Amino acid sequence: MTHLGISHDRSEESLRGKARWFQSLSIQERFEIFEEMCELILALQPDIVENKDATPIPGRVRVLTLSRG
Repeated sequence: MTHLGISHDRSEESLRGKARWFQSLSIQERFEIFEEMCELILALQPDIVENKDATPIPGRVRVLTLSRG
């Protein structure tokens, strides 16, 4: 079960704070969050599973590829 609560501490909004929170979850809770995120993505973009090639958005997303050869 996901830990619900309210925090007014700015440090909880940092990437480190979020990582600490995520690491405090059990494997089952982490997987439940993963499933929820997948469901959200599929609800917003149902055709995303048919997109085979990711394209980079400058300044936002970096797509890594393995060079062959």
